[in-house]
Amino acid sequence: MGAERLHRERHRTGSVAWLRASVLGANDGILSTASLLVGVAAAAASPGAVLTAGVAGLVAGAMSMAAGEYVSVSSQSDAERADLDRERAEIAADPGHEQAELAAIYVGRGLDQALAREVATQLMAKDALGSHALEELGISDVTVARPLQAAISSALSFAFGAALPLAAALTAPAGSVVPVVAATALACLILLGWFGARVGGAPAGKAIWRVTSWGAAAMAITAGIGALAGTVL
Repeated sequence: MGAERLHRERHRTGSVAWLRASVLGANDGILSTASLLVGVAAAAASPGAVLTAGVAGLVAGAMSMAAGEYVSVSSQSDAERADLDRERAEIAADPGHEQAELAAIYVGRGLDQALAREVATQLMAKDALGSHALEELGISDVTVARPLQAAISSALSFAFGAALPLAAALTAPAGSVVPVVAATALACLILLGWFGARVGGAPAGKAIWRVTSWGAAAMAITAGIGALAGTVL
């Protein structure tokens, strides 16, 4: 029976990268756009100005998220490549030392000396760099940094999240943009918290409380500042 048939468990580690980028993007899209709309509306701006601000916030935020994630994850990817290049050079220069180093890792994990040396010998013969990348650096095909994937996930999820409070503002009755957008944003944050917890295998209640409490605080502060600015200006 093949290894792929023996190992059928589905682990959540493989979804960590895209999940983090997607949840962060959607949360930021909902919260920043809703806060922007609430703040502008609280300043007694015209409906046109509110919607213009929302659309500008959606586009600018999506591009900012994409650029920020790409630069950040690219830096991580550069660091990973540098570590792999160094490890590759060390293996080429002194394979015996690297094999002993790998065996020492397995001894530290509980294998006896003889078995650890045998495991290290076989792994070095099959994939020396891959073995050291995983055991020494914690780099694998699952966890490796993927800048483009992170950038696209963040931009799309931000745009999707931002579109929800913007749609609420478009359909809100005159004079009720603030409560409608705030209520819509909180409902969306509750769903986002539940989804993130569900996919990540974490407690839903804690995740929901975390995103909604911070979201409510952000919108309340922005609305207060917008009302104050509208009064002063």
